[in-house]
This record gives sequence, C-alpha cells and structure tokens, in this order.
Amino acid sequence: MAQLLLGKEVNAAMQTAIYEDCRRLQSRGLVPTLAIVRCGERPDDLSYARSAEKRAALCGVAVEQIALPAEVTRGALLDVIDALNTRKDVHGVLLLRPLPPHLKESEPAIVNRLDPGKDVDGMTDVSAAGVFLGNAAGFAPCTAEACMEILRHYHIPCAGRRAVVLGRSPVVGRPLSMLLLAENATVTVCHSHTSDPARIAREADILISATGRLHSLTADFVRPDQTVIDVSINWDAHKGGIAGDAVFSEIEPLVQAITPVPGGVGAVTATVLIKHVVEAAKRQAG
Repeated sequence: MAQLLLGKEVNAAMQTAIYEDCRRLQSRGLVPTLAIVRCGERPDDLSYARSAEKRAALCGVAVEQIALPAEVTRGALLDVIDALNTRKDVHGVLLLRPLPPHLKESEPAIVNRLDPGKDVDGMTDVSAAGVFLGNAAGFAPCTAEACMEILRHYHIPCAGRRAVVLGRSPVVGRPLSMLLLAENATVTVCHSHTSDPARIAREADILISATGRLHSLTADFVRPDQTVIDVSINWDAHKGGIAGDAVFSEIEPLVQAITPVPGGVGAVTATVLIKHVVEAAKRQAG
C-alpha cells in the first residue's frame, strides 16, 4: 500500500514555524494581518475564508474580512484595493475569485491593482514573473506552493528526478512547473492537446494531477515507485462528497506515495496563505 501524504502532518510542522515567526514580530509590536476581500456570498468563498481565518488564529495572524455586495462596481472594488495597499497595518490581501460575472472582463486590471508585496496568493503579473524568474518578487500561488511543501515535508527529492504535471492552468500547473524547475527537477507539462499523456505520466518519478476532472487519473497513468500529488477538488455526485482526479482505489495500491482528497493538498493551501502573510509582514518591516 502507498504511503499517504497527509496534509495535517505538514500543517502541524508549518504552524509551529509560523507561530514562532509571529511571536518574534509581535515582540516588536507588529501583528501580521490578512485582509480577505469577498464579493458576494458564494459558498466556496465563504468556506475558504473560514478555513483561512481558523488557520490564521492557530498561528497568531489577524484576519480582517471585507464583505462587498455581489453587484459591487469596478470602481468601488478598486477603491477598496487602493485603501488596503496604503494601510500599514495590513500586510497581505486575498481577493477571492472568481469575481462576479459583470467584473469578468475587468478581472486582470482589478487583480493587478493589488500591491505585489501584499499579494499573498500570487495573483498579480509581478508575482507570476517572480515565480517564472525564481526571485522573491511577490509570492507563488498558494495551491502550487502547497504541493512543494508536501514534497519537502516528506523528504521527497526533486533534484535530478522526472516530474510530470497534468494541467497547465495559471493557478496551479504553470507555476508549479516553475517551482519544480527551481528544485532542479526535469519537468514535462501535459494538457488537453498532449498526445498519449498516460505514457508520459508513467515515466514520471513525481506525478502531479491538476486537471480538475473527476476520475481522469486512472491506473494506466502510473507505475510502481511513483509519488502522486492529486491537486484537484471535484464533486463526486455518486459518492456525495469531494474527490480528486485520481481513481484512488485503483492507483493507491500501485504507487509509492499519494495525497488523499480530501486531506492532502487542499488541507495545506490555507496554511501556505498564512505563511505568506507572515513573510510579507517580515519584508515590509525590513
């Protein structure tokens, strides 16, 4: 049976380090603070905001919730972002997305109005460039970095190993491929136009699935001795719960290690967000 790469164990280790950083900042009179901006009352937004607030409380980070109506105008939302950019007592800003449909065309401009130094979920173009160039401008998207935190915690080496990423979204697949490259992995990204992705996936030492398609990762994609990171959170109507891309019952007996869904990458994402808030506070404090 495969080793289960459990998010709760990663969280426990990360929270200890984050809490110690918070204590040091608080001794200097600085309380790391996250502002969460929400437009409307989408259930998934509310769930993530609650998760982030709970995780922040465990680590000593303050959270300010800013709830705007779903019909908020572009100008009103930009005014909120501008105000948060200038506030010295707010160190990180999370703008929950997707924005309401009437703001869809404006979303890139709205996102890039955010100060990259406070962009703790890697949304801005400056953050994306920082990930691509491997520098400290901004932060990586939290889900992509959560995958790396899991690999580090369980001492799964990347250097010199073959990594295959299934999916090329700007939130997970693309930035994750850059983070893996930064750790000296040899990276292949597969997508909807890739010929025979299962064959390519079987060549991986580290296989990461981020397609967002329930049961798309089947036994023919894997081989023994692989580490499988299942990023996606899909609704499984048959079972009445969430599940990843992997057909877990098929894959788990075959591979060396795998993240469960739930309880894997998703469980670590909010902790990475809080880690970024503390790091942003440290940078802003010099």
